[in-house]
Amino acid sequence: MKVKVFNKLAKEVKEIEVSDVVFAREYSAPLVHQVVVAQLANLRQGTKSALTRTEVRGGGRKPWRQKGTGQARQGSTRAPQWIKGGVVFAPKPRDFSQSVNKTMRREALKSALSKKLADNEITVLESFDLTAPKTREVASVLKAFDFNRSTLIVVKDDADAVRAARNIDRVTVIDADLINVYDVVAHSKCLMTEAAIRSIEEAYNE
Repeated sequence: MKVKVFNKLAKEVKEIEVSDVVFAREYSAPLVHQVVVAQLANLRQGTKSALTRTEVRGGGRKPWRQKGTGQARQGSTRAPQWIKGGVVFAPKPRDFSQSVNKTMRREALKSALSKKLADNEITVLESFDLTAPKTREVASVLKAFDFNRSTLIVVKDDADAVRAARNIDRVTVIDADLINVYDVVAHSKCLMTEAAIRSIEEAYNE
């Protein structure tokens, strides 16, 4: 498969061949969904906690006698309907992590990248070649491509581009070594440098 390569002015400069093993796979929505759900679940800390009625301090005696007061019967001031009472089905710390094997993660990423490329949502940039890590330089590149929606920028060993792009609204910039399924599917557009493409191919071309 051949894809067009553009310079920073959004002008086509050449074409390159990309690996069909990585960028021409059949899209598997169930697999991508399972990996994305697992990835988001693994980000959860699972530290939320509240007290049940048995754990709240106090409330050991009835607030008033059972009958004769005209009030509804109450057994404790720490019941859930009371202010300062316990919580019904109180959340407790738990582990939300889900296990997904390496093969599934790799296949899901290839599937997501292939779908992006088939939908013309991946643009290949020759290189950023920034004179300095300035946000305005990366912003000018995005403006040249008319990227006004959420954009994922993938670079390879380009610390200047990472620093320059991280403050731009609705833009996520990552190194090719850290590319993942969620970031690919969560952004409308993907801008990859040629070096990033080659790095991804080298890592996933099997």
